Amino acid sequence: MVLHIDSSPRAESVSSRLAGEFVERWCERHAGTRVVHHNTTAEKLPYLDAAMVEAFFAPEAARSAEQRRLLALSDGLVDELLECDVLVVAAPMWNLGVPASLKAWIDLVVRPGRVFEVTAEGVRPLVPVGKRVFVFTARGGDYGAGSAIAAMDYQEPYLRALFGSLGMSDVEFVNAEEQYHEGEVARRALERAEARMRELAADRASGENVNS
Repeated sequence: MVLHIDSSPRAESVSSRLAGEFVERWCERHAGTRVVHHNTTAEKLPYLDAAMVEAFFAPEAARSAEQRRLLALSDGLVDELLECDVLVVAAPMWNLGVPASLKAWIDLVVRPGRVFEVTAEGVRPLVPVGKRVFVFTARGGDYGAGSAIAAMDYQEPYLRALFGSLGMSDVEFVNAEEQYHEGEVARRALERAEARMRELAADRASGENVNS
């Protein structure tokens, strides 16, 4: 299964278009692959409040009917993450980070007892090993390694660390840089991102057996 998470409110955003084409190409190589798609902005995923946090940490057997109701959406999202073989995330860079709605999805799925547990030795991931993660971003400037503003990229390091902490270390980023520029600069940057996306869809999909 491919779990496809969009976070831009714009259907034709650069990050959404890159991720969407990647998913299409992936599925062409793996006939019958099931795709579950969410747009975190369009679906208006809720932010955590006190009641939700209390439900997260309440022992399962002791949860009230209201707490179980509050957790229903989160439980479904967690189930999708645990089931998928491939996670595809589309994330525009907003204010050096990720959209609030994507953070809302993250907060709903990163659940103690579901995707990680705390032991005497530290945090232990509960996410099945072997998942592949592909993240497609669009950024206004050039935040690539060696650039003048590379240190201001809080988007890729955050997502890479987050997925890694859950045991998902096979993460590929495709960053469409310089999209605030006009004309040739933005076009060339987008073409590089598109070429990398096609390369990953072909090479990483080749010979793999992705469950549907």
